[in-house]
Parts: sequence; C-alpha cells; structure tokens
Amino acid sequence: MTSMSLDRVDTAAYLATVASMAPPELQGYFEKFRRQYDRKLWHQLTLTLEDFLSHPLSPPYHVDLFNNFVREFESKLNQLKLVEIGVRSSKQIDEPNEILTFLISLLSRLSKTDAPEAYVLLLSSLAHAKLLFGDTEGTRVDMEESAKILDELDGVEPSVHAAYYGVAADYYKAKADYVPYYKNSLLYLACVDPVADLSPEERLVRAHDLGVSALLGETIYNFGELLIHPILESLDNSPHEWLKELLFTFNEGNIGKFESLGPQFPREPILQENYPFLRQKICLMALIEAVFKRSANNRTMSFQTIAEETRLPRDEVEHLVMKALSLKLIRGSLDQVDEKAHIDWVQPRVLSRLQIGALADRLTDWINRLDNVDSFVKSNTQLFTA
Repeated sequence: MTSMSLDRVDTAAYLATVASMAPPELQGYFEKFRRQYDRKLWHQLTLTLEDFLSHPLSPPYHVDLFNNFVREFESKLNQLKLVEIGVRSSKQIDEPNEILTFLISLLSRLSKTDAPEAYVLLLSSLAHAKLLFGDTEGTRVDMEESAKILDELDGVEPSVHAAYYGVAADYYKAKADYVPYYKNSLLYLACVDPVADLSPEERLVRAHDLGVSALLGETIYNFGELLIHPILESLDNSPHEWLKELLFTFNEGNIGKFESLGPQFPREPILQENYPFLRQKICLMALIEAVFKRSANNRTMSFQTIAEETRLPRDEVEHLVMKALSLKLIRGSLDQVDEKAHIDWVQPRVLSRLQIGALADRLTDWINRLDNVDSFVKSNTQLFTA
C-alpha cells in the first residue's frame, strides 16, 4: 500500500510540475491524465494521450511524458496502442542513438508471443530508424523477422501492415531495386489514407518514385494498379507531370508519343541513363497493344507487321517476340521459316479511353456477327420445317 501511495504521489507531483510549465492550452490535459490514472481508466487514458499527442503544441512534451508517466502503467494499456504512442513520441528525438535506444528499450519490454502485432509494428519502426541512420543490414534483419511473424497472423491491423510495407518500400528504394519497391509501395498505400496520413510533399515523392519504378522495373509491364490510384493525381501541376503522361504512353504502347516525349527525359537523369531499356520496353508494350487490337482468331502476325507496329528493324523482331514470351507477356509460338508469330494469349491490363472505345467497337462487331449467325440459323430452320 505504501509503495502504491508513493507512486501515486510521485505521478501526481510530476503531472502538476509539467502542467505548471506548459502552455494554458495544454494544462487541462495533465489534470485529465491525473484523474484517469487515479481511477485506473486505462482505455479513456489512452484516448486522452492520443488526443494530446495530436495537439500542435504537445511535441516538446512527448518523450518526457512517455518516460516519466506512460511507463508507470504501460503494462495496463493495449500493447498496440502503447507502441503507437511510443513510436509517435520517438519522432521528437533528434539524436540517432537516443532514438534507437528508446525503441530498443520499448521492444525489450514487449512480448512477441502475447502481443505479436505490437511487436511487428515496433520492430518495423525500429528497422525504419536503422535505415535512416545507414544500417541497411540491421534493417534487413528486422524486416525478415517482421515478415515471418506477419505470415503467421490473421486479421492484422492496417497500421501494422503499413509500418512493415513502408519500411520495406524505403529499403528497396535505398537499394534501387525497382520491382520490390513498386510492389511494397503499392501495398503500403493500400494500408493508409494518402490524403490524411501523408503530406502533399510525401504524396508527390511517392507518386514520382512509383512512376520511375514502374518504368524501370524489369518485370513490370502492367501499370494498371498505379494508373487507377489517386496517388498519381499528386503529379498534376507539378514538375513531374510529364511522368504521368509517360506512364499512360507506355500503357498504350504508343511509340510515337514516347518519341515525342524524348526532350523531357533529361529532366529525369535516371530515365535518361536507362533510355535504351525504356526503348525496348515501349516496343514490347507496342507489341502487346498490336496483339490486343486483333481479334482472337486473327493473331498470327508476320515479322514485317510486327516490325511496322514496333518501329523495329525486321531482323530484331524475332528477339523481341522471344523476350515477350519469356516475360509471359504473350503466349504462343514462332515460325522462323515463314517469319510469323502465332499468339494465343496476351497479358490483360488497364485500358485507356481510346482502348476501351476500340474494345467496344470489337464487341459491337462480334454481336453483329452473332446476330447474322442467329438469322442464318432461323432462316434455315424455317426452310427445313417448310
């Protein structure tokens, strides 16, 4: 009893001292903290703490409040909420080693077994801190442990997945590994509200990086998920607006438009450096578009036709088709003697308005032909009946 009473007096004294030095706008919070702590209203206290952390005048008090108040009852709180409060508080620490010490200390007090979601959220946040301070190996190790735990969990909170996918995307960005960056970044955006959770500057950077990774990713030939994502709107009226146009140009396989955007490439050095790769990629996209435009029973194409559609020399067509087959962009076979490609299937993708219009025309033609067949069958049936 004596120990509990002493703790309560110390906590009350701490809150009273901090409140006396705090701006008037914050003083009411500290009295509310004291009342809810005394009455052991842990859920209500959690909500008050979250409200306090969101107040624009509160950041200077985050770390001190966590260390001298929250730690007194942290075992009573929902552990996921505790970690969210701890991670938000850690963002107010300037010294790298102190941030790592703060997060590692909190991690040591968590149970991986009893609170796996909280553990993953904190471990992912720790991995992100290590990445910012140049410890990529430490980041990789923490990411792998987080992924292993997540694989065994069902119904994970979006904030936990967001923390993991967020650090994974940034890790692969640091390594200039475009394909996993693209995938993890889109998964991250699926777990957050970009408008509420990201600043306009962060949305612009994310949209830019996704665009570049889509273009430079060696196995990314379907931009559909990105093209329909609201994040791309961040590029509008920005210096990177042309990048959005370039993405749609690739999706359409429009080589003429690609070439017309050539003068823009020096604005993005990484794209300029990889121009030969992008040239090959747009040729592959043009091949996909050429196949898509044809009806299913008219997809045998001569090398000459493919050369015209992709603006390639005829002697490079065979290599292009083989590349498309190896990437599984199309399925079919090559007739090297007759110099023809027999294509059975083409990778589906998001369509532009023009492509949708062309598809609608083809559907109309197909319906008309069905009507003709139906009329033919009916007329012949009447003849036989008569």
